[in-house]
Formats: sequence, C-alpha cells, structure tokens
Amino acid sequence: MAAKISMPRLIVAAILAIFVYGVIAAMLGTILPNLSERFNLTPDQNGNIALAQALGLIIASVAAGPLCDNKGKKTALVLALGLIAVALFALPNAGGYGMIMACIFVLGFGGGILVTAANALVSDISEERRASTLNLLNLFFGLGGLATPFIAANLLAGNATGIAYTAAVLAAATFLLHATTPMPAPTGERGFKTSEIGAIVGQPVLWLLALFLFLYVSCEVGVWNWLARHLIAQGIPEVRALSILSLGFALGMLIGRVVVSRILVNVRAATVTLVAAVLMALTTYFMLQTADPTVAWVLVFLTGVAMAPVFPTTLAMVGDAFPRATATAMGIVITCGWIGLAVSSRIIGSIAGDDPRRLQTALLVLPAFSVAMIVLNLIVRPMLVHKKAA
Repeated sequence: MAAKISMPRLIVAAILAIFVYGVIAAMLGTILPNLSERFNLTPDQNGNIALAQALGLIIASVAAGPLCDNKGKKTALVLALGLIAVALFALPNAGGYGMIMACIFVLGFGGGILVTAANALVSDISEERRASTLNLLNLFFGLGGLATPFIAANLLAGNATGIAYTAAVLAAATFLLHATTPMPAPTGERGFKTSEIGAIVGQPVLWLLALFLFLYVSCEVGVWNWLARHLIAQGIPEVRALSILSLGFALGMLIGRVVVSRILVNVRAATVTLVAAVLMALTTYFMLQTADPTVAWVLVFLTGVAMAPVFPTTLAMVGDAFPRATATAMGIVITCGWIGLAVSSRIIGSIAGDDPRRLQTALLVLPAFSVAMIVLNLIVRPMLVHKKAA
C-alpha cells in the first residue's frame, strides 16, 4: 500500500530543495576569490570553471524533464541531492585546477536536475496560481543565495573549505528528508511520451521563452559568479564585497519574490517580466559605474529586486503553455538558460582576460542582455495570450 502523501511535508521538502539550489547557485561566486588566491587562478580560468558548472547544468537539464515525468520527481530530487552532497564533500580536497573543474561540473549536474525537479514539483502544488506560488516558494532560493555569501563573509572568513562542508551537510540532510518523503508518482496522463516531442519542440512559444530564460540566466549568474571579483577589483575589501552580494543582491531577490508573489495574483506574468527586464537594464548598468560600497549595495539590492520574479515567472508561463509533459517543457527551457550561463561566463572571462580590472567592461554583457530581454518580451507576449485562449 502506497504511503499517504502529506502536503505540508511535501511543501517543506520543496522549500528545502529550492533553498539548497540557492546555496549552490551562490557557491561559485562566493568561493572563487579564495580559490583564485589559493591556486593562482586567472579570470580566464575562473571562466572555465564557470563553464564546467554550466555544462553540468545543461547536460542534466536535458534529461531531467523526461526523468521527472516518467520516473517521478522524487527519483530526480534524491539523485540530484546525492550528487550535490558528493561534489561538495569532495571540493575541499581538490588538489588543483582540474579537480576543482570536476567537482564544479558534478555540482552543476546535480543542480540542473534539482532545479527542474523542484520547480516542476512546486508547479503541481498549486496549478491555478502557478506564477504566484512559484515566486513565493522561490524566495527560498533567494534566502539560500543570501545565506551562502553572508555566512562565508561573517562566520567563515571566506574559507572555501568551511563553506563547502557546511553546504554539503545541508545537502545531505535534505537528501534524507526527500528519501523518506512520499511524493506523487508519475501518472502517465501528464507524463512524457516520445511521440509528443515533435508537438512540444515545434511550438515557437517554447523557444521564445527558452531564449528569454537564456538571456536572464546569463545576467543572474553573471552577478553571482563575477560581482564579488568586480567589487574587489574596484578596491572594495573581500569581506565587504561578499556582504554586498549577500545583503544586497540575494536580499533583493528574497524581498522581490515576496512582493511579486502578491502582484502576480492580479497582473499578467508577461507584464511582470517586461517591467523586470527594463529595471534590470538600468540597475545592472549603474551598479558597474561605482566604487563606493554604499552606493554599490543600493544598486545591487535594486538589481536583485528587479531580477527576483523572472526565473519562476518564466517557468510559470511555460507551465501554463504546456499542461502536458510540463517537466519536459520546463527542462528544455531551463537547459537553454544554462546555455546562457556557459555563454556569458565565457564572454565575461574572455573579455576580462588576465586583468580583474577589466571585469567592469566585461560585465556590460548584463545590461546588454537585459535590453535584449525587453525586445523578446514584446515579441512573445501576444503569442502567450493566444496560447492561453487556445
């Protein structure tokens, strides 16, 4: 007899999964300064490490959707959390650049499965208010992103070993919770069928939303992975730079998602993402123009608020557009987002080269991609209205 599903426990499991993803999303940007100093890594090598993470995310996300739809979200979540815990326990024992790359790749691979499975699970909890629910629960992503650099700066003095082990223990505990939590089995009715792949990938709205998320993830991960190094290059002390990342960007995302979860009850998701893209273009540009820590904090905070609704709201639009094989459609869109991570990291790392001071120029990729998001949103919004009406 199947175990009874407890909705409160299911929600707690989903929250912790999203929290863990927030922790590891901020991990690379938090530990890169320490690892760069320890192993004399250049910005270009930092870019390669970020690329390894992106490749792991991309490869995992391709398979995560069908895995969730056919084998169940619990299988995907447990696998993801196990891989993340292993990678984090191994990272402090890395002996050099190659081993760091391998650990970060596995971390990205686990993260790719986790983010698809967790958002698909949350999407099914409240289908009628999907956008609002995804934003509300994804605020724990912001909380995880806030916790990592904050603890690193204020409790662990930027020590990469302590940061990795702390996150590893959290991932292991969450793994145990998910392993013992009854979750809905795949129904088959909403599952992925190979014969339906043509109908899914043949719809332009899927690829437009995928391109939108590609641009967004490029911007968000650009902040997570590179902002601290940029601020340090501007003369801001490392501890202060990490605090700006946590109590600025991550806190902004946290507060932004609380506010937007209410706004989305009455405002269209396409409108929310358009306003967010406009604000992103402004805030990302101006945050790169200052070396004053206080001004930087304000602008980075506003950047976090602007970016807060984009990822979960875009996935909510995907869920609305694809009521069947939802996780598969989400997996495709999320995969394109991780491709954005890989592309932006390589662009930023290549432009900066061996000189961290050139990160200011390299990070202009962020406002440029935000402007492209505005254009894309204006193209896709009438298609979303038609899709919903259909």
